[in-house]
Amino acid sequence: MTEYSINGDGVILGRLASKSAKLLLEGNQVNIFNAEKIVMSGHLKDIVSKYKVKVELKDKANPEHSPYISRRPDLFVKRVVRGMLPYRQPKGKNAFKNLKVYIGVPEGMVETQKMDIKKGEEVYENLITIKTLSEKLGYK
Repeated sequence: MTEYSINGDGVILGRLASKSAKLLLEGNQVNIFNAEKIVMSGHLKDIVSKYKVKVELKDKANPEHSPYISRRPDLFVKRVVRGMLPYRQPKGKNAFKNLKVYIGVPEGMVETQKMDIKKGEEVYENLITIKTLSEKLGYK
């Protein structure tokens, strides 16, 4: 089992999530840091309106059974990676346990095998950071 550290600064969320899910399913441990600096491509207004609808979903019969979308950047990224795993099956549950997501760079981060993912700055012109999205959804 190899431990990978991924710096999310300027990396497209979908690329990061798919690479991490693949590594997790292979039995590796993945640490993602700088979760608030990960970016999504698209117009700010469209992305915010899409996620506001998801955050405000409530089941009329029993609101406790509603899906929960976190506003916190690290939990938001963790949820996106979970969506790319078969998390209801035993192999997906075990893989998801090996994922750690951090806001910023934690002190004492052990130097592990680093993985660079292609950044999206040169490809896309409309980018929004997870921090901006979280603040628009109500995170302080």
